[in-house]
Amino acid sequence: MSRPLRKLGFLTIGLFDPADPRRGHESTLEIIELGERLGFDSAWVRHRHLQHGISSPVAVLAAASQRTERIELGTAVIPLGWENPLRLAEDLATVDLLSGGRLNPGISVGPPMRYDEVKRALYPDTADAEDFSYERVRRLLDFVRGEPATGFSGTEGFEVFSDRVQPQAPGLGERLWYGGASLRSAEWAGKHAMNFLTSSVVKAEGESTDFAEIQLSHIRTFREHHPAGRISQGLVVIPTDSATPEQRAKYEAYAEKRLPRTAAPQGPARMLFSPDYVGSSAEIAERLHAHKAFREVDEVAFALPFTFEHEDYVQILTDIAERLGPELGRKS
Repeated sequence: MSRPLRKLGFLTIGLFDPADPRRGHESTLEIIELGERLGFDSAWVRHRHLQHGISSPVAVLAAASQRTERIELGTAVIPLGWENPLRLAEDLATVDLLSGGRLNPGISVGPPMRYDEVKRALYPDTADAEDFSYERVRRLLDFVRGEPATGFSGTEGFEVFSDRVQPQAPGLGERLWYGGASLRSAEWAGKHAMNFLTSSVVKAEGESTDFAEIQLSHIRTFREHHPAGRISQGLVVIPTDSATPEQRAKYEAYAEKRLPRTAAPQGPARMLFSPDYVGSSAEIAERLHAHKAFREVDEVAFALPFTFEHEDYVQILTDIAERLGPELGRKS
């Protein structure tokens, strides 16, 4: 039996045309504003570096914080390999304060994508010495949670210095999320009192190649170490209740094109992808209620497909909020 859905969220990549990047960023902000009007509990943005998608999610959410009042604003996820933890802690705290305590930063670790090609631009003097392990997350956690960053505080001349990252944002340390696809990540996040983002991709580390079964093992491992922590599941969900025939055809073609990668683990890391969920809200709800992992979460951040048009996102979000949410037990 599924838990009633308590928090309904969505995730967007924020694609833009390089010839007119402002329009794409405005579209993302308009979608977040729409999400608030429709009653979504959270809006999450992805990141893309050296691509035509949001490269600065914290800046985008700073803008969103001034155009919304209630909806939680999250990142899913910021890869820390591109970031300095101390500077990121300052940015996150600043935006959290501007939002009135609505920021939910999701992060992950590991070397930046295509690291050999970008390392000289990103870390020209320290590329081979950079630490992309969980230690990088721990540093960020400490800075956000108020641990000393230096050994000095006090006055020097006319300047006043703090030994902690400033500003400090009350409660932000409890709203940090780890985006993980492995048992080790689920365990690490739980042990360090983070929340846990699980998505449409997991690592097939054992014998099982059942996506829902593997994801369920991550959820239960996290809860063993942090029973009070929040867990959000992010699958690609595309309801078609109010879609036009043209939109339905496009959505079905999109899911069909991506389906072969779900048949078996992919690559040396054995990454396993979830199928996309396309159909009426009633059909999608029936499939989700049968999903072993979905039955044990009460928060979701359904992912919007990467390449659709603004009007498609409006239709999908409207159907999720008005039809799928109630089908999943969410009360408005």
